[in-house]
Amino acid sequence: MGIQYNSETKTFHLKAKDTSYVLGILREGYLVHYYWGKGIGEYRHSNFLQFVDRGFSGNPYQQRDDRTFSLDTLPQEYPQYGNSDFRKPAYQVQLENGSTVSDLRYVSHAIFQGKTPLEGLPATYVEEVEEAETLEITMEDSLIGLKVILSYTIFEQFNAITRSVRFVNEGLHSVKLLSALSLSVDFRDADFDFLHLHGAHVKERHIERKPLRHGIQSVESTRGGSSHQHNPFIALPRKGTAEESGEVYGFNFVYSGNFLAQAEVDQFSNTRVTMGINPFDFSWKLDVGESFQAPEVVMVYSSEGLGDMSRTYHELYRTRLVRGAYRDRERPILVNNWEATYFNFNEEKILEIAKAGSELGIELFVLDDGWFGKRDDDRSSLGDWFVDHKKLPNGLGSLASNVKEMELEFGLWFEPEMISVDSDLYREHPDWCLHVPGRSRSESRNQLVLDFSREDVCVEITKRVCDILASAPISYVKWDMNRHLTEIGSSLLPADRQRETAHRYMLGLYKVMENITSSFPDVLFESCSGGGGRFDPGILYYMPQTWTSDNTDAVSRLKIQYGTSLVYPIVSMGAHVSAVPNHQVHRSTSMEMRGDVAMSGNLGYELDLTKLSNEEKEIVKQQVANYKEIRRLIQFGDFYRLKSPFEGNETAWLFTNKDKTEVMVYYFRVLAEPAAPFAFLKLNGIDVNKQYQVIGTNNVYGGDELVYAGLSIPLELHGDFQSHTWHLKEI
Repeated sequence: MGIQYNSETKTFHLKAKDTSYVLGILREGYLVHYYWGKGIGEYRHSNFLQFVDRGFSGNPYQQRDDRTFSLDTLPQEYPQYGNSDFRKPAYQVQLENGSTVSDLRYVSHAIFQGKTPLEGLPATYVEEVEEAETLEITMEDSLIGLKVILSYTIFEQFNAITRSVRFVNEGLHSVKLLSALSLSVDFRDADFDFLHLHGAHVKERHIERKPLRHGIQSVESTRGGSSHQHNPFIALPRKGTAEESGEVYGFNFVYSGNFLAQAEVDQFSNTRVTMGINPFDFSWKLDVGESFQAPEVVMVYSSEGLGDMSRTYHELYRTRLVRGAYRDRERPILVNNWEATYFNFNEEKILEIAKAGSELGIELFVLDDGWFGKRDDDRSSLGDWFVDHKKLPNGLGSLASNVKEMELEFGLWFEPEMISVDSDLYREHPDWCLHVPGRSRSESRNQLVLDFSREDVCVEITKRVCDILASAPISYVKWDMNRHLTEIGSSLLPADRQRETAHRYMLGLYKVMENITSSFPDVLFESCSGGGGRFDPGILYYMPQTWTSDNTDAVSRLKIQYGTSLVYPIVSMGAHVSAVPNHQVHRSTSMEMRGDVAMSGNLGYELDLTKLSNEEKEIVKQQVANYKEIRRLIQFGDFYRLKSPFEGNETAWLFTNKDKTEVMVYYFRVLAEPAAPFAFLKLNGIDVNKQYQVIGTNNVYGGDELVYAGLSIPLELHGDFQSHTWHLKEI
């Protein structure tokens, strides 16, 4: 590992674990990209840049006598607009005279060990400075005094590079950022597919992979959250790249608001990837002396397929993005009352469900929506974070203590970012929501969004949530966000800063989350946005797990959890067994399949345990006991995808510990087939030199046999919606 600078060739060579990233300074301070890929010992410009006169590719003024030099054909590190590059820029500024042209040139650089935190923003981190090395390159537009600091961090143990950008106005006049993307990479070919995760509420993070084409392919959010519709992640796999072979480049934005991720293939089949805060409806005024910090992008390179890329993201995020007491701690098995009761509950019913959970070995009871204000439906009381004593006459403290006496921990649901029109808070402060003067206030789920760009709003909501958390022995919080942002405006911002509101909202939210989670370090926080509408690395920095989807149907969850695993660690996924017919798709699946799908994440139950038959209770009890035995393997092991639900009727995945002495394999078949072929499952990811016993049998197989020949899938899987598991240990 290391960052090397060759002063003769003006070249920077960044060496991560098995990855090289090379950039350099060309001519009058242009910053160019040379190479990113498999690690190389020494870069000597074998793939040197070639220059030729291209029609309609203009020449910068300092190069006007050299028609072969054009920014339109140059692979750049942080391209700008207006002086001969006609592709999409990484940033754009507007000056007081209305012009939008800028011209950044190299000024200086610094190389240091460690990684600097980003002020007010989530980011990956190091615990020891030796774990990483950082390069900061300062660029400047000398005409206007704008400095741009590009930051690159490489990690010793990961094939990952993080990038971020900071803008500083050292000029004589204000400037306005019209866009400020965090990353730009210029590849000198277009032999890629474009892979992303799309979806909808209750249908999140489905994988879509298409050949990269000329023009722009992009995914984005303008919803104020990272969204169910598109995740802030894209990948460029080479043609033919599969799970365990081939090259792939991954890009993930550590941010929870509006984003843009795009790939542009130009006229000469070069590919430019850019990612950052969505320029749509965004601007940021930089007065003299002010700075703007853009969020971080995590770039991962793999020469061994999509699976290796995923495992790099998983381990990096588990160990150097997630923080706090629960980073390395096994997550509890919970029961949540939402689908069991919705708003219709009282203290007696809650205690009945908790008692049933305790008898089955469950470890945590979570009280969901409806415990506060006058919250008998979703039309009122958000913002009024005070206990409803009609439902809970003895208060939260008594309820939580009674639950704990059953040897269960107690958890609670909040939706701190929202406000109901029918609430005391709204009646007291109608200007505290996002709104635009003179415009009606659009409601979604009968609620409005609090203006977290305002310090007074953030302070009050922080106090109300903290007061509740301090009032009872609460060990878990589910933090929900059940609508996206409309009428994005703030009553405290001047007219020329209104387009800063969406980003200031995110900065306020991060500050609130930081204050609350640090005040209660022993509470496990799980984020939620109608399920997976804000499943992103920005939130994982504050809350180590996310409710993966409001859709708890086992068949639907195969695609949702498989797609989520492409970038996010298994330990970050909440996965629950719910009642049938399922409340979202009205499908009936067996308790066994529901359990196997849910045990492939953080296991929980979301149903009325008191209504289960004795047979079902025994199944749940066994599931809970089994999961406790394999929990660390599932939550912190290496994950291998074996069969994709996006490619057929079957799904399979595998978990193994680091030394590959224990393996857990899950197989799922959605629909039964007549005259089905005999099938087997090859176990990628295990050690070919070890011998494994299938637990519960006398069968012993060599790892090489399991990898190359595979395991036969049992014929006794009859009917639709079937699952089967194998637990293997080295002997």
